[in-house]
Amino acid sequence: DIVRGKDLFYGNKQEKEKRKQLDKKLKEIFAKIHSEVMKTRGNNGEALKTRYQKDADNYYQLREDWWDANRHTVWEAITCNAQGNTYFRATCGSGKTATRTPSQCRCNDDKPKAGNGDVNIVPTYFDYVPQYLR
Repeated sequence: DIVRGKDLFYGNKQEKEKRKQLDKKLKEIFAKIHSEVMKTRGNNGEALKTRYQKDADNYYQLREDWWDANRHTVWEAITCNAQGNTYFRATCGSGKTATRTPSQCRCNDDKPKAGNGDVNIVPTYFDYVPQYLR
């Protein structure tokens, strides 16, 4: 939600200030991406310019597209590096570690293990559910 510019949680004053700083930094980052995208030439460049020409200031469309393209990598980085965390539990392991879902291991390997096709789904289905309903 934060990356997409649609985070509704305001929290306490300190959190609110940090959120403003983060949002400002994200706007700067997406402004740079937007600037580079608008320099693209050729047919693809024209399509991108048409898609993002009205996407000024908050870059909502660009943020949505970025999240759609990168969410899997972001979730993998979060879950695979959250060892010992109680929220994201182990999904695979060696003979010495607990294995809760051995058929859905996705860490330490670019290729999914044998499974039912749900191996590479991000660990939440709530990406597009409004926060107040989560």
